[in-house]
Amino acid sequence: MAHGKLLAISDLHVGYPENRLVVEGLRSTTEQDWLIIAGDIGELVSDIEWAVRLLGERFAKVVWTPGNHELWTPPDDPVQLRGEERYQHLVSICRAAGVVTPEDPYPVWHGPGGPVLVAPLFLLYDYTFRTGTARNKEESLAQAYRSGVVCSDEFLLHSDPYPSREAWCRERVIATERRLREIDPELPTVLVNHFPLVREPTRILRHPEFAQWCGTVRTSDWHLRFRARTVVYGHLHIPRTSWYDGVRFEEVSVGYPREWRTPGHPRTVPRTILPA
Repeated sequence: MAHGKLLAISDLHVGYPENRLVVEGLRSTTEQDWLIIAGDIGELVSDIEWAVRLLGERFAKVVWTPGNHELWTPPDDPVQLRGEERYQHLVSICRAAGVVTPEDPYPVWHGPGGPVLVAPLFLLYDYTFRTGTARNKEESLAQAYRSGVVCSDEFLLHSDPYPSREAWCRERVIATERRLREIDPELPTVLVNHFPLVREPTRILRHPEFAQWCGTVRTSDWHLRFRARTVVYGHLHIPRTSWYDGVRFEEVSVGYPREWRTPGHPRTVPRTILPA
């Protein structure tokens, strides 16, 4: 009989010593537990490699998709790769640790609640989650700059060799949609992306200007089209369970120490995705 749990966590931000201790404490409870990491392990390649190697040894399978922070090129990182080249370097590090990436065949969870195909997606964003009155990216960005709410991606996340982050996003969406159409139509899915696949979770952001760095309208129906039993995401640092069109969405972020130390913060441990 199959045992184990399909667990998920994101936004580990191991550059903070307190968060590094959180990761050091992560362990499977059975030999069959899987762990989904939905992005933002950290910024430095050495930190990311440390975490995937550690967790890859502790769980039966680890599934990773990048967040925006992994794709940054910080000036203090000895690895100064940018854009697609940086992403592919991280993929190679994960593969060496036995960790599943968005470039690998999607694994099927056969444990309790399965079989379910687990699909790590790397999609980025394209500024289409705009502020209320903005008619285009330029107006939306201008409003963000006026309000002082500007994502660090504008300075650290490079799109090379693509001309822009939205162009990179467009290519990722096209390629990923093609792959999802080819999977077994009888299999339900767990869709994993750092950014929410739908706009709705961003409605509760304290600063609505930040939504434009949180996804793309191109994926607004994917949870229905691709038979999602659950959608796993992070990025917002607002861990919670919500439902859209009858589909369960799990925001599984740890966040920064100042956030998870707040009284009443939901958790700094993985969320159980299956069994539900």
